[in-house]
Amino acid sequence: MDLEIIYDKIYRYVYFRIKDQTAAEDITQETFLRYISKKGSGIGFEMRYLYTIAKNLCIDEYRKVKHDSMPEDYESEALQSPGIPEEKIMIREALSKLPEEDQEILLLRHVNGESAGTISSTLGISRFALYRRLKSAEDKLRENLEVGE
Repeated sequence: MDLEIIYDKIYRYVYFRIKDQTAAEDITQETFLRYISKKGSGIGFEMRYLYTIAKNLCIDEYRKVKHDSMPEDYESEALQSPGIPEEKIMIREALSKLPEEDQEILLLRHVNGESAGTISSTLGISRFALYRRLKSAEDKLRENLEVGE
């Protein structure tokens, strides 16, 4: 797999977790630095190991910084933005109602396109448990989208 594609997947994963572009860039770089320092040349990146490093760095970031919540008028501002289609806003709102674990599974599977093996190894669960949780997350997202219409 191309290094740029791998980098983008890790960046999306980190950005999803911490919602800060600068910190996400820093954590993504730190993820690769730690991987290379442990594994050597970096040829043949193991995605589950990269996700594990990134996840731990995100946890460390949460411990360091207390994130502010969204302002109350965020929703009305977002709806008035000309560059953001309504469907994207509805999807973001529906996703935000899901537990973080479900959001993470959906991101890894549908946005980053990771295999069930990689996701189950990263999360430390069996493939069977992953399929159950993925189906449940997809059902909850579908429900949230139907309620929002």
